[in-house]
Amino acid sequence: MRRAFERAFADGDVIFDEGDEGSHLFVIQSGQVEICRQGHAGKRVVARLGPGEFFGEMSVVLGEPRTARALSVGPSELLVLDGPTLEAMCIEQPEIAIRLIQRLSLRLIAAERRLAALGLDELVAPLIRYLVGEADLRDCEDELRLSTSLRALAAGAHLTLHETYQALHQLMDQKLVRVSGEEIVVPDCAALGSALIRFTPSP
Repeated sequence: MRRAFERAFADGDVIFDEGDEGSHLFVIQSGQVEICRQGHAGKRVVARLGPGEFFGEMSVVLGEPRTARALSVGPSELLVLDGPTLEAMCIEQPEIAIRLIQRLSLRLIAAERRLAALGLDELVAPLIRYLVGEADLRDCEDELRLSTSLRALAAGAHLTLHETYQALHQLMDQKLVRVSGEEIVVPDCAALGSALIRFTPSP
């Protein structure tokens, strides 16, 4: 299996980039991989993964383009599995599917805890939804600027002026938005979109 699917990467090699079509999941056999996104303020490291961990699964499962860049930190060896191979392995060996579910669940729990620690509570959620609704994040490659006012934000988010003021300051404290004159600036659209996903109830 390793001979068939293993690939070696040198230090600094780009395994995949933001916007790339994604059809493979990667399992780290040795070395480290850095997952990062490029925003207005520069590169933002999302995670650093080591042996036994996997990445790239969302593009394989959902068929969506890559949302981050993966870089080899030092020499690394990875197992590269396409969707059909991964599906066949999960069918033949259910423990593989169980491990994937466990890892994904742990990542989701960790993300939710980080959001809770940031203070992104029910007061902030309506404001995030309104900001996302005011822009097409698919066309937002860098920062997003919205001309608005506190009153307009309150009306759009269905909050009081005081609630909107508090929610806006929480987002500013976490650097998800900033205020420039009469504009709300979102420096990292991907981060705002991720926050919206976390607050969207499951059907």
